[in-house]
Amino acid sequence: MSQAETEAQRPYIPTKRLNTSYPLIDNDPHFSRVVTYARPTDWAIGGACAAFPPSLLLLYERVAPSYVGKGGFAPIMRLATALGLGGGFLAVAIRSSTRFYGMRENVREQEKDMREMVDRVKKGQKPYGESRLSPYMQGVAARNSRYSALFLWGIPWFNFVNHEQHGVDTAKYYQQAERELEAERQGKKVGELLE
Repeated sequence: MSQAETEAQRPYIPTKRLNTSYPLIDNDPHFSRVVTYARPTDWAIGGACAAFPPSLLLLYERVAPSYVGKGGFAPIMRLATALGLGGGFLAVAIRSSTRFYGMRENVREQEKDMREMVDRVKKGQKPYGESRLSPYMQGVAARNSRYSALFLWGIPWFNFVNHEQHGVDTAKYYQQAERELEAERQGKKVGELLE
């Protein structure tokens, strides 16, 4: 039995859906989507998180000086800044990802997701992009990074693989694309369909 036949015989197990207050958009969003869908408030909170460690270190140095001089304080300040930047970015990624999971209000992200995916479908592309990996390896990647943002503060783990296992029915994108293409043939505006 070849490897392709073995992979074709493996059962597909649907992903677990969490009980959330808002609709699920994607349970394994690609890294680029997490960053591009982040709201300005996410970046502001991330900036505050990034500024906290160096600011705290400066405050400690003012309150209780270490007297190590510039040669000793500068490396620790650089380390605090690097940790702050890393933590700030993780805060942005966590907030953005939880909107994909439906754990936060996500109306803006739903609209943006629908627009992005329908545009891809209308161009004849797969909604989540092409992958060079085999379907089995795509599944492995999906299972390893699904809902990973819930523990992102402990293990920074992102999805960098295009695959089709995102916990949502992609038929809605194809149906909306068909409606829009039909409306374009009839001369209606695309915005009229979304209302």
